[in-house]
Amino acid sequence: MTTKTQVFFTGATGYIGGSVLARLLDHHTFPFSEITALLRPSQPDRSAALHSLGVKTVQGTNSDLEVLERQASQSDAVFSCADSDDLPACEAILRGLKKRHETTGTVPVLIHTVSSIFIDDMKCNGNYSSEKIWDDMKLDELDTIPDTNLHRNVDVPILAADKEGYVKTYIVHPSAVCGLAKGKLAHVQNTRSAQIPTLIKASLDRNPVRVGIVGKGENIWPNVHIDDLAELYMVLYDAILSGKAGHGREGLYFAENGEIVLKSICQKIAQGAKTPCASGSTDADENHKLVMIGTNSRCKGNRARALGWKPRYTIEDMLNTVEEDVKDQLMLRQV
Repeated sequence: MTTKTQVFFTGATGYIGGSVLARLLDHHTFPFSEITALLRPSQPDRSAALHSLGVKTVQGTNSDLEVLERQASQSDAVFSCADSDDLPACEAILRGLKKRHETTGTVPVLIHTVSSIFIDDMKCNGNYSSEKIWDDMKLDELDTIPDTNLHRNVDVPILAADKEGYVKTYIVHPSAVCGLAKGKLAHVQNTRSAQIPTLIKASLDRNPVRVGIVGKGENIWPNVHIDDLAELYMVLYDAILSGKAGHGREGLYFAENGEIVLKSICQKIAQGAKTPCASGSTDADENHKLVMIGTNSRCKGNRARALGWKPRYTIEDMLNTVEEDVKDQLMLRQV
């Protein structure tokens, strides 16, 4: 009897994690895999839903380091889709994967998700665009990213673990993710992203309603649709299993399919809300999420494309999802 591949999954009910897990349930490897998802003890309904789909669950959170280490030590592959900046959780998973290697002699896999692309300019406050475009195929440039940059506190030990040789690591860097999650886990997961809905909410919370732009709205962000992002994980996983995917230093995968200036998004929000668009009026200083929306972050995701990833959704599609988000939030306020 063939032993099933042991897969441990964190962030299974999140926006990205739930979408990736839903695709994994339809992946050709699922019949030969045993997937265990980390779930909070307070989520019995979600646990039952996952069980009905053939996913085992273990109770715990990212703060339960012993649980993370134990599950990782029993796993051939770990999909880490929870808090991307949680260093203790990351270290616990790496310890477990190292035990897996020492016990079995195999080299397990870690696919780690970062919540956003590298932030190139934290100080622009929406007042200008950046000329710098990061390319995930240009390793020498990526090596110059300071260890003090956002998310690097976790990225660096992951890369070091790969270099040590006891695990093969792959880090997926989604850009601004858009679109409604509609997979088979939509009833138990978060179905919307955080970035654009945060800006919409900040605008609708005003009295009178007014759409604000961080600074002049000239900063640029790349975008990717949630369905295209989930597909990237499947393309990457196939490439990992066939030995074709770069790992470690060569395993940073940017997820993007075009970019847009912030003011175009704000104008779309204003159109949907039928309200003026006022520059420099987001109260960004009082909202960390809005500060992030005013940064520059430009990139090209060529590494995943080289593996065969073909994103379908365009910037125009993204703008349509903005309009849908506005309508949904307005409807909720009328209930």
